[in-house]
Amino acid sequence: MDIVEVTEGESRFFVPKQDPRLQFPPGSSPVFYNPRMEMSRDATVLLLSILRPEDYLDAMGASGARGLRVAHEVGVPVVINDRDPMAVDLIRRNVEMLGLRGEVTGGDANVLMSGRRFDAIDLDPFGTPAPFVDSAARSAGRYLFVTATDTAPLCGAHLRAGMRRYFSCPRNTEYHAEVGLRTLLGFVVREVIKYDRGVEPLFCYAHEHFHRLHLALREGAAAADRTLARIGYIMQCPQCLYRSEQAGMLPEPEECALCGAALVPVGPLWTGSINDDQTLCRMQEALPGVVAGTSPRIARLLATCRQELDTSSHYDYHVIAKAERVSPGSIATVIERLLALGYRASRAHYSGTALKTDAPLQTLREVISGG
Repeated sequence: MDIVEVTEGESRFFVPKQDPRLQFPPGSSPVFYNPRMEMSRDATVLLLSILRPEDYLDAMGASGARGLRVAHEVGVPVVINDRDPMAVDLIRRNVEMLGLRGEVTGGDANVLMSGRRFDAIDLDPFGTPAPFVDSAARSAGRYLFVTATDTAPLCGAHLRAGMRRYFSCPRNTEYHAEVGLRTLLGFVVREVIKYDRGVEPLFCYAHEHFHRLHLALREGAAAADRTLARIGYIMQCPQCLYRSEQAGMLPEPEECALCGAALVPVGPLWTGSINDDQTLCRMQEALPGVVAGTSPRIARLLATCRQELDTSSHYDYHVIAKAERVSPGSIATVIERLLALGYRASRAHYSGTALKTDAPLQTLREVISGG
């Protein structure tokens, strides 16, 4: 296996050589490493620098990049696992090069998590994390981090795959990034609460081709019940842009307030807050002290997430403008007008045209059309 040396943050390590001529270069190497996930790894290092778990499991290490960086830059005890012998050999070489005391294991992640406990567990598979969440829910102590790159099933583009993997009907809407993130979070929550444990989202976001969850776990049936209360549905009109939210495990029939059509339930999914403002504030304060190549992007992401409303969907203001047959002004101007009318309004972190607000749809139409 041909290898090259790369640098991320404060860490240098070896990764397999890739063919840059291919549409997806990481797929050309025998052990997976995706340089486009550097921001995700930077954010993990930043968050763990303030959480300081007792230990950390990188359950699907591949090249080991995430676990290596956590061990080297955060300084917490790390276990890096992968079932591929070639990956294990590469990880061990990198551990030795960096002078780390990290433990490297080679085996099935579910078997490992079923037999041991870890204060923080990170699931970062290629594709869906669904087959590993139950084991992680039993094994994780205080923190559980989850990445999903199967955005098409999560966002409703591949509906049946989404139903099989996440026990949900995500539906493909104009706010599909939000649906995907909340579908994933809702699935993880349902896997955790059956063990009388609760979930508190710390920092969750959608970016490009993946969804990422950073969750704190809380013990006890009361914590599980509080978490369960945040499971619900987005009720979407199939004829117009109207939607509402419902709490509960089963949706109640509802008609569109504008056109009378029967609303279609999207879910079950998470309807609560996806971020903890105190955690985001601490990350902002710690960011200048962390060496991260994507610091400017993380700073923008954190700032946007801190002001983002907790609504489970957004409106694409360009879509509304097109329906109203007007040229849209700037999204900042639309938000200012809504705030002046006494409504809440914000951007969403995953799209430049996404607008979150508690204003009625008709009011939003009037504001966008200049009425």
